[in-house]
Amino acid sequence: MKKSVKIIGVPMDLGAGRRGVDMGPSAIRIAGVNQAIALQGFAVADAGNVHVHPPEAMTATNPRAHYLKEIAEASEELAQMVEAALVEGAIPVILGGDHSIAIGSVAGVASYYQKQNQKIGIVWLDAHTDVNTPDSTPSGNIHGMPLAALLGRGAKELTEVAGFAPKVLPENTVIIGARSIDPPERELLKALNIRVITMSEMDERGMADVIQEAAALAANGTVGFHVTMDMDFIDPFYAPGVGTPERGGATYRESHLAMEKLADTGKVLSIEITEVNPLYDTSNQTGTLAVELILSALGKKIL
Repeated sequence: MKKSVKIIGVPMDLGAGRRGVDMGPSAIRIAGVNQAIALQGFAVADAGNVHVHPPEAMTATNPRAHYLKEIAEASEELAQMVEAALVEGAIPVILGGDHSIAIGSVAGVASYYQKQNQKIGIVWLDAHTDVNTPDSTPSGNIHGMPLAALLGRGAKELTEVAGFAPKVLPENTVIIGARSIDPPERELLKALNIRVITMSEMDERGMADVIQEAAALAANGTVGFHVTMDMDFIDPFYAPGVGTPERGGATYRESHLAMEKLADTGKVLSIEITEVNPLYDTSNQTGTLAVELILSALGKKIL
């Protein structure tokens, strides 16, 4: 039988302070993600999009966590769609959307494996660590909170998506590529002993070595791991169309190598690409790169 992939779009920008990433799933689909995955020998099905109301249709009522209720509702729907894909035997490939979508995607993966008495890990490729909470956030934007929520910290509406918390344990959580961290995030990361591999460390050690360590930690005592990449992990020279660009990120080849090495482990359970913002892109350059990186995460090789 062919290996199968289920595409799930999450047109969400409620968690971001900058509009436009709700168009990310469309940009990635327009760049040919379904067809490209099929050419790699996968059976591809597209589940469509999670339903997300636009900001214009609602009022942001919580200044410490904008659109909390709406993001929680979308996360619940996403968790159900991701879990359903796994039940079908498909690899979920989730297209974002701002990084708050990880709350729902990881909840779905964790829920599926929890029912088999198994844990999951997570590899978080991002310029930011996303471990703020409503108490620590400088902006109130929930796309800065998803990893904290998955670790069981923050608003109950987010931590309890799919009915349980935490979704992942600190020892199975690895952040790669960080270069913009808020002071309260530093405190929580140190308190939880989360492994954070900064861009400085990545520069010194090289991507292959970093990924080997990250995969070993995320897979230790787990069935495998969720891979989530915020496209601002990559330097804006290569990926200009992102929600919150940060100079000094990974190169085009480093990004591919990261995904290739993760695929080589055979432990990738699900794949997520977030923060593609076509409003700031050039000729869908970032959407096209997102497609290429998904293929690498699914095991595509140069030779």
